Amino acid sequence: MQTIGVGMIGSGFMGLTYSEVVANHAKGCRLAAISGGRRAEQLAKDYDVPAIASYEELLAQDDVHAVILATPDIARVELTQKAAAAGKHVLVEKPMAPTVAECDQMIADCEAAKVNLSVVKTERYRKITNKAKELIDNGTTGPVQMLRTVSAFPLSLSRDLFKDRAWMSDPKGGGLFMGMASHNTDFLRWLTGRNAIKVFAQATTYSDIPGPPLSVMAQIVFEDNIMAHMWITGELADPSLPSSEVRFQCFGRDAMFDLENFEYLDLGKGEKWERIYTPERFDYLKEPKSPIRLFPHIGVIQEFIDSIREQRPPKVGGAEGRAAVEICEACLISARTGEAVTLPLKS
Repeated sequence: MQTIGVGMIGSGFMGLTYSEVVANHAKGCRLAAISGGRRAEQLAKDYDVPAIASYEELLAQDDVHAVILATPDIARVELTQKAAAAGKHVLVEKPMAPTVAECDQMIADCEAAKVNLSVVKTERYRKITNKAKELIDNGTTGPVQMLRTVSAFPLSLSRDLFKDRAWMSDPKGGGLFMGMASHNTDFLRWLTGRNAIKVFAQATTYSDIPGPPLSVMAQIVFEDNIMAHMWITGELADPSLPSSEVRFQCFGRDAMFDLENFEYLDLGKGEKWERIYTPERFDYLKEPKSPIRLFPHIGVIQEFIDSIREQRPPKVGGAEGRAAVEICEACLISARTGEAVTLPLKS
């Protein structure tokens, strides 16, 4: 099978991440070119590939077979449409898009062009989250009954993020909420193997940061009467909550587990709690190329590349990305109307 030439559109922190993975970790592919963002020229120089002035020019290159969209969510619908029309396979960052309607358009464009559309879902590729899912799949927890997830950040961190990422304030985008919650909603679906059927939520912003709501609390009902609570906020006072950057708790009939992505996985069964996994440590900001940090990203990229080379649909495709966005959008609709929202949403 041919080596897949990958074009990178976007040159920020995640553009760096995926460039490193494609260039030095994933098999069966090579980094062909980089376009977009103020760091594109330097990033291309770092990896000894061309810096392309426009994404149209990048998409016209014969040696680019697929593209990774590490761009703001509001740009991904148009970029996906252009990439599909050029016959390029597409991997998009999360959230897939700010609305279900836009997700549906992306899916339709890629289906019409007969190219693969995949969505970044790193929670499915972490060692710790896979160990947690094993506790459900092997029957340790018994049938899942309830779940709780929290992603909480201090306001001071949110202010720093918005300084560097002004696009997060755009009301047409998903903002910090969807950027965070699209991980949580996808993981809840993946853990349970069930679709969400009803959402009731409250959403607000307590600070002066403009854009989509920064604080959301939602009650989500999944098939088979599985209940879940999701709390997303970027407005806590310092020092914020310990072990709540990406935290999931699952309560089954026979046992329960508590995990924080970067800290621990604890199992509660019988009369005791037991720590069954502690992930390796790394510094997220100072070690962006750490193999520990890159591990789930390598999994995402490798599956995307393998799906192209094996001429099959990707395991985490547009439908999965859409489903995560659907729950997030339902939260915002419910908060706006004050009513529970029944899923699926219609675009």
